Amino acid sequence: MARPRKPLLSRALIVDTACALVDAEGLAALSTRRLAAELGVSGPSLYNHFRTKDQILEAVADSVSARVDLSMFEDGRDWRTALHDWAVSYRAALTEHPNVVPLLAHGPGRRPSALRLADAVFGAMVDAGWPAAQATSIGALMRYFVMGSALGSFAGGFVDDETAYDPADYPHLGQAHLLAERQQKIDERAFETGLTALLDGLTRQYEDMTSRAV
Repeated sequence: MARPRKPLLSRALIVDTACALVDAEGLAALSTRRLAAELGVSGPSLYNHFRTKDQILEAVADSVSARVDLSMFEDGRDWRTALHDWAVSYRAALTEHPNVVPLLAHGPGRRPSALRLADAVFGAMVDAGWPAAQATSIGALMRYFVMGSALGSFAGGFVDDETAYDPADYPHLGQAHLLAERQQKIDERAFETGLTALLDGLTRQYEDMTSRAV
């Protein structure tokens, strides 16, 4: 039988399959044996591309970081607009893959896409006039906020049973059972509210800083 023209496996195929498995069942579901079964290959064949499961997980995490748009830091947008648009893109990538967020929370390590992301944010803030130490803090602050918003749903934490919240115990939750069905809209509005508040605060700091420098 002639050899196939294309290899049965590639790094991209392994990463995409691993990501889909983590999305569907969580990080605990991923093992090299399970992944090989999903791909229809023998376990040892994975080691031609990745030496360990941890390397696969690192690649999965970096593939999510690679989905974040960074063009706003290169096309002339002011720092506040760029930071807002980046945060929206960042959250969109994470909310598509919430089970990967705990991996990303450990920091960029040596992951190329994650490092490019950190470099872009820090560089844009320094170029806008923020001191390096403050630019670092801004990057960390935004990362905490975006990741926290992607880890779970506030609205999704309420059940849609109107009898679940007795007004005798929770006098202000009479409409809480309606939150679950409006989950996406409520969570997006909460994210934008928090993001605007953060950026308003940073803008005041920036204006104070620049006025002192004059």
